[in-house]
Amino acid sequence: MANKLKVTLVKSAIGAIPKHRATVEALGLRKLNKTVELPDNDAIRGMVAQVRHLVKVEEV
Repeated sequence: MANKLKVTLVKSAIGAIPKHRATVEALGLRKLNKTVELPDNDAIRGMVAQVRHLVKVEEV
């Protein structure tokens, strides 16, 4: 496993269900095309899996 994940918001969360919107916010993604680097652990992987249709993920 890599040490970090680079997560980019590629689709707006406006039409998403509230739980997914909250997950995107918790990941630190506030605007479209914003990228954040997060630690690669099970909690982050689970959050990313929940909103995989809204984000793009790369291993760094």
